[in-house]
Amino acid sequence: MKKGLVLEGGAMRGLFSAGVMDVMMENNIKFDGAIGVSAGACFGCNYKSEQIGRAIRYNLKYSRDKRYCSFYSLITTGDLYGADFCYREIPEELDIFDKDAFNKNPMKFYTVCSDIETGEAVYTLMDTNNDNYLDWIRASASMPLVSRIVEIDGGKYLDGGMTDSVPLKQFQKMGYEKNIVILTQPKDYVKKPNKALWLIKMTLKKYPKIIEAIKNRHIVYNQTTDYIKKQEDAGNALVICPSESLPIKRIENDPEKLKLVYNEGRRIATEQLPKIKEFLEQR
Repeated sequence: MKKGLVLEGGAMRGLFSAGVMDVMMENNIKFDGAIGVSAGACFGCNYKSEQIGRAIRYNLKYSRDKRYCSFYSLITTGDLYGADFCYREIPEELDIFDKDAFNKNPMKFYTVCSDIETGEAVYTLMDTNNDNYLDWIRASASMPLVSRIVEIDGGKYLDGGMTDSVPLKQFQKMGYEKNIVILTQPKDYVKKPNKALWLIKMTLKKYPKIIEAIKNRHIVYNQTTDYIKKQEDAGNALVICPSESLPIKRIENDPEKLKLVYNEGRRIATEQLPKIKEFLEQR
């Protein structure tokens, strides 16, 4: 029975997931595979490279650096999160991503992106031996309106959350039967229609299929969370999530708030650690 880790996005809410993952890594909890969406991909890759604390470390250090996330970056580069700084300078020079450890770890790691031409989710197995592996992570986290379209091997991609925010069903299709699902919203959260749809229609007017996906995202998301609840009741999934809405914006530069959300993830993971171990040990 393959055990999986499913990671929702949510921009800086993803530091909640980073806190949960660090506690699990500190307690030597292993998975056969993991799949991450948006921030879940950005921070989740550290689980495979076994770099405890890396996500919170570089976020605290660079959160107020205009090269990292700022309107200056958006105006000068076209990306709110500076692509070169976030996906080259940090992982290759400033807080090095351990590619050797990533490759040695047998755990599979997948990212979720949205193909803006087809309006469908794309699931990619990460391999750091490929030169474009960081492009897939970047594409997964490239939010519409504040990011450039990421082109990889002739395809055009943006934020994976637009088409599959919590890919439990897809991971089950891949053969992962027992899954820990980390959400960045509380269990009773209900997603509403996107208020910026009119602006997205203007900026992505060449891509009607992704506009349709964004239009229906709240419906699909709410159906997904209902499915996750049923899977948890059936014993196939264990959900770890905040007990209430996290006190943080999707885009957040305040280190204290980032640390607060990360520590909340650690607190809940520590509290639920016996339950996590028991769930994964069950056959």
